[in-house]
Amino acid sequence: MDYYLDNEEIVLCCVNFSISFSSMIISFEGIDGSGKSTQAAMLVDTLRAAGRTVHLVREPGGTPVSERIRRMLLDPGLEIDAFAEMLLYSAARAQLVRHRFDGMQQNGAIIVCDRFFDSTIAYQGGGRRIADLDWLDGFQRQVTGGVVPDRTYLIRVSIETALIRQIDRTADRMERSDRSFFERVVKAYDDLAEKNSQRIKIIDGEPVAEEVAQVVLRDLESLPSFGDGA
Repeated sequence: MDYYLDNEEIVLCCVNFSISFSSMIISFEGIDGSGKSTQAAMLVDTLRAAGRTVHLVREPGGTPVSERIRRMLLDPGLEIDAFAEMLLYSAARAQLVRHRFDGMQQNGAIIVCDRFFDSTIAYQGGGRRIADLDWLDGFQRQVTGGVVPDRTYLIRVSIETALIRQIDRTADRMERSDRSFFERVVKAYDDLAEKNSQRIKIIDGEPVAEEVAQVVLRDLESLPSFGDGA
């Protein structure tokens, strides 16, 4: 709304305009039981209530092919070689990015990812120790065709907290890994956060979900790209 003076009176001149937003990709990371999926879903609800167009995707998954790979990867009855495991996660990710991301990013939509390539670096690189983390990072950028999240929220909880939160659910193949595995995953996540401090924001996931969600939202709203309207 513009204001101008006319015969010593203030006249309000209403101008019709629309705000367009830049597309964003936001990912949530963390060990199983960290609450990352809860936070991803809460953020999606908040953004949609504010009028933003938001798409929620999970990894592995998001396409028919990726969902089939997901069922295979999480099946406790299957023994999968560690390197083959990494390639399967990567295949699901490549399918998701190449078949859905371009369409979802139209008109300033926000894509919220429940896991993205940092999971593969932490779980298969750190946890499984299949390859150097830097090599895996470079490989994953090839997998995604250079697509990198604008913001990544690493929901950080202790292994004890994560285990308590999973007591009442049936563990999948990945969740059945031993404690030393998850300790290596945590270390790999922390290394990633240190190396990518401009992108990865560590969030304390120990408080109740609503408090964690507020911290995430405040950080997101502080990013220039989030409110980049034209």
